[in-house]
Amino acid sequence: MTHETLISISSLTMTMALIGFAFGLVYFAALRRTVTLFAAGRGWFVPVALTLSRIGVAILVLVLAAKLGGASLLATFIGFLLARTVALRAGRSAG
Repeated sequence: MTHETLISISSLTMTMALIGFAFGLVYFAALRRTVTLFAAGRGWFVPVALTLSRIGVAILVLVLAAKLGGASLLATFIGFLLARTVALRAGRSAG
């Protein structure tokens, strides 16, 4: 493995971690919105559409990360889990 290869792998891994984190923030914001809509009881179409969209985009992001390699998939998932931690802490402080 050359020096350039190690740099590109590490930069790809960091980029995928940031993508996972950003995606996670959007995912959990959409989840919060879905729960709010379900709790309000103002119909089922929008919450179901948000749920299916969240799941579909999560599948897409993780499949694309897996195609880039194991390190990219792991970094994306770690970024997603960090976003989950941020969302949970924000939810606790708000509620």
